[in-house]
Amino acid sequence: MIDEPLERLRSAARRARELARNRAITGLGHQDADDDVGTIGTDDALGFDPFPLLEALHRNGVRVVVIGQVAGIMHGSTELTGDLDLLWDGVPAHAPALADAFTSVNAQLADEQGEPLATHAASFLRPKVQFTSPGAGGDCCTPALPWGDLHVRELLDRAITAVGPGGLEVRYVSREDLIGMRRAIGRPKDLRRADELDSFASNAYGPPPR
Repeated sequence: MIDEPLERLRSAARRARELARNRAITGLGHQDADDDVGTIGTDDALGFDPFPLLEALHRNGVRVVVIGQVAGIMHGSTELTGDLDLLWDGVPAHAPALADAFTSVNAQLADEQGEPLATHAASFLRPKVQFTSPGAGGDCCTPALPWGDLHVRELLDRAITAVGPGGLEVRYVSREDLIGMRRAIGRPKDLRRADELDSFASNAYGPPPR
């Protein structure tokens, strides 16, 4: 049986692709996303499907946690996205498996200035790398990336695991930690999405049905 969070994510990814299907190409990627609209307004929404990369990470035994709006969707957010943001522990011994997973889906890496990086283990040891792949682009971060007053490494230990077909395991940040991350960044879309997630706590029936 597929966990409800994964059902939400598959449904949201499908709706994002449908929304973007007949839209004119803009040349904008996730790094160009508007602080209010988000990546659903960029070309990254075209063909958005985070599952090939999530499955590759699982196959390679990478301990990675989904953050950002994909995690928000898994918690019940109604807002669509076109990118996949990830957090891993930054331990050098774990980097080769991470590189293998990204290589297996033909991902390309870039630094924070957009300069290309080799898809090698050493590249992932930066606080943040950007990536693009046929299904999804986004950021892959380590706890070394500053996040306000949050102790980011602790978020990894509190992550939730959703289980899908074939034993696929997708770890994603807890709702409370995601709200904290949203408020620490403070962009209009983050504050709006944090308020949405906060509203679920006062709703005895949980997030709205999808």
